This record gives sequence, structure tokens and C-alpha cells, in this order.
Amino acid sequence: MRLSRRLASTTVAVALVLPLPLEVMAHARVHAAETEPQEPYGAECWIRLTGSHVTAYCHNPYPETDRVSLHVECARWWDIDSDGSWVDAGPAQTVRLTARCWKEVGSVWVSHRRES
Repeated sequence: MRLSRRLASTTVAVALVLPLPLEVMAHARVHAAETEPQEPYGAECWIRLTGSHVTAYCHNPYPETDRVSLHVECARWWDIDSDGSWVDAGPAQTVRLTARCWKEVGSVWVSHRRES
């Protein structure tokens, strides 16, 4: 009985310490209610988190250019958060955005903006 408790607690401790790569599906964007329908717009982005490194792939299937930017908030208070520069994702184009923290990543998202 005592051996199984020790083994269980050791297993849980090891599982919590090991960093595992995390793949996140495409994120949803909320659109404001509009009175007239508009043409489809906006790149679809996938975010991959591996340790402290973040990579986002954004594919734009539409004929209008979408400007995307990667934002990373680090988990540690002393670690610098980053807001990436705007990158044009042209029609039928996939762009790759990267960033990292020194330690753990707190949150990640991609902003979209129409080309002006």
C-alpha cells in the first residue's frame, strides 16, 4: 500500500515537471454584428507552443490581404512580453510568425487587420 502511494505521487510529480509540446487548433475570432453581409475575410491561424518557443502559421484563402501580428505574454513577471510587427498575408499565402519567452509562455494570440 505504501509503495503504491509513493509511486503514484512520484509519477504525478514527474508528469507536472516534464514540458510537453502543445498544439492549439485554429483560434476563433468574434465579429461584431453587422447589418449588411460582407465578403469573407481573414487568415486562419494555427499556433504551436513548444517549451518557451511560439510559432504561428496563418493562411489567407481570400482575395483580400490580411495583416497579422503575433502577441505573446510570458508567465513570469520579469520576462518581457512581445507584440510582433504586422505581416501581410496575401491571397492564398501562408505566413510564419515566431516569438519566445525566456521561461514559460502565459498566453498567445494573433491580431488581424485589413490592409489600408
